[in-house]
Amino acid sequence: MLYIEALLLAVSLSMDSLAVSVTGGAVLKNNCNAANILKIAGVLGVFQAGMTVVGYTMGLGFEKYIRTLDHWIAFALLAYLGGKMIYDSTKDEEEGDFDPLRLKTLCGLGIATSIDALAVGISLAILKSPLLLQASTIGMVTFALSAFGVYFGNRFGRKIDLKLNLIGGLILIGLGIKILIEHLFF
Repeated sequence: MLYIEALLLAVSLSMDSLAVSVTGGAVLKNNCNAANILKIAGVLGVFQAGMTVVGYTMGLGFEKYIRTLDHWIAFALLAYLGGKMIYDSTKDEEEGDFDPLRLKTLCGLGIATSIDALAVGISLAILKSPLLLQASTIGMVTFALSAFGVYFGNRFGRKIDLKLNLIGGLILIGLGIKILIEHLFF
């Protein structure tokens, strides 16, 4: 995978974290400072990168069994995740007792927003993509977008309705189609 593809993949995987961080920033109100921004963004970035590594490791374990179907599996996983993100973008988010600074809440959000990174990690192992490039790019992009999201959410979050999951879902489906076309025709 070229670096631009790694960057696009990282951006699409970061959309869940960005959406969560915008919500977190809106909830923080007057408690939005650099330490809180770094805390939220750091946890989300570490979970995204970590789950990519876990998925990659899992993918290496059964790669020899699925070599002839790898492009179909990568396509199916990316299409499913993209479709799920698009579907999730149509649902209304509920506000409740949401404290984005509580460690239990942050870890739950980190896991929930990085499940797709686990599946993508499996796909990356099948495609023999460089793990260090992928995981570090995913972690850094998630961190940067999440930090921006907390700040943006604190400033404008309640005024603007962005469909970030829709954009991320479309990017994932596009990457899946590209992989399928490359393996079938080139």
